[in-house]
Amino acid sequence: MIRFFSLLFALSATSVFAAEKPNVIVIMADDLGFGDLSCYGANDFETPYIDQLAAEGIQFTSGYCSASTCTPTRYSFLTGTYAFRRPNTGIAPPSSPLIIPHETTTIADVLGKAGYKTAVIGKWHLGLGEKEKGPDWNGELKPGPREIGFDYNFLLPTTNDRVPQVYVENSRVKNLDPNDPLWVGRKKPSEDHPTGITHRDTLKMDWTHGHNSTIHNGISRIGFYTGGMKARFRDEDLADEWVKQSKKWIAQNKDDPFFLFFASHDIHVPRIPHERFQGVTRLGFRADSIVQIDWCVGELMKAVDEQGLAENTLFVFCSDNGPVMDDGYADEALEKLGDHRASGHFSGGKYSVYEGGTRTPFITRWTGKIKPGQVSDEVVCTIDLATSLSKYVGQEIPENAFLDSLDVMGALLGKEGAKGRDHLVQQDNGKGGNYGFRVGDWKLQRHDSKKTRNLVVEKKLDNTPVPQFQLFNLETDPAEKNNVIDANPKIAKDLKARLQKLLDSGRTRS
Repeated sequence: MIRFFSLLFALSATSVFAAEKPNVIVIMADDLGFGDLSCYGANDFETPYIDQLAAEGIQFTSGYCSASTCTPTRYSFLTGTYAFRRPNTGIAPPSSPLIIPHETTTIADVLGKAGYKTAVIGKWHLGLGEKEKGPDWNGELKPGPREIGFDYNFLLPTTNDRVPQVYVENSRVKNLDPNDPLWVGRKKPSEDHPTGITHRDTLKMDWTHGHNSTIHNGISRIGFYTGGMKARFRDEDLADEWVKQSKKWIAQNKDDPFFLFFASHDIHVPRIPHERFQGVTRLGFRADSIVQIDWCVGELMKAVDEQGLAENTLFVFCSDNGPVMDDGYADEALEKLGDHRASGHFSGGKYSVYEGGTRTPFITRWTGKIKPGQVSDEVVCTIDLATSLSKYVGQEIPENAFLDSLDVMGALLGKEGAKGRDHLVQQDNGKGGNYGFRVGDWKLQRHDSKKTRNLVVEKKLDNTPVPQFQLFNLETDPAEKNNVIDANPKIAKDLKARLQKLLDSGRTRS
């Protein structure tokens, strides 16, 4: 009898412990701004599924990514370390080697040790292959996601305005015909190779700057490639493929705790949503692509419901950086913008350290665990998911891992009295040494380049001269219009010193 009760207690304890290992689905949009969803104030179109996610969980008003471009944010999300601490974490070129050293501890590593099945499906843009060689497009693409903790990956290897337009499943290009090898390079492979310059009249979407090399699917891209015709995809089908592969993977792994990084390409350029979404808004393909990612979110929610997993699945919805209008293609994002303000009431967007560059939609939902209908102003960041989730599932974090990732799980779950971050360093693409440093309501901007890009997202990209240091009070001036550094010299001095200390120290987490 004693043995029976001991066994019963052990089984009960195991069940309780297992219940605290929720499935985790992180949905990362691309170039989505704070004001780009109807639950965040957009009124020109609706995003009902993301609105539902927010209504059933927590909608954060101070949710951030760590950088205002994609590669550094994705690096920081997976490694829990600010990207500016590692060189060469700017926007990755088409044939970049793996940017995350394969010995680096990632969020996928730690969750895997906790018994999780792990997958990344969607846009990667963190490089593939060895540092000295880069990707072997016709062989094994190692190291890659599976060498840094993921059990499975189904990827767009770079970003879709960069070549090549192929899927990578685990370590190989999917559907690649060995008799039609794939070549990717920086220089034009032959004089008669069609480009967006030589064959501009054949394009179904024109370019405005920079995106004028190899043409695929009527769209010219950054970089050159040839071959791999059977492996190439149609831009319009990307979102459907991500959803299809994610549903399949969820069904296969429903009996184990799982971590899915759903890395959408919406709403990054080239914005070519599926035909069924084209024209559903009056704002053009950019807004149509927002409706498309909303559909993706709805499909993932349905997949979890169909498997009976809603009460043991934590959803996190976020973006890799703020919005941009003209980012290289003539897709009428500017011309059809109307009164829509992609950054909401903030200034800046992609490429800048103004709030619009890194303050984005951020939503958590865990049915039965998170009280629905919450709006939180606690500061949380994508970089904190590594430490927060690892500690929640009872895993120790190595001393040299997740150097800037803090435990804000209480805030992510909406626990009463739980606090988020008390400070945050924001960066742009990293090359100019430009930083934002938020502490409470105060925000110091440090522009070592003495210029900023895309100060107002409703205009084309430009380089705007700015002072090296600016100081703003976000409580009274969330749009960062009034530089009050001269009126607050002591606060400015303190924040300058604190920022420099964080830059020099090599870590935030104690």
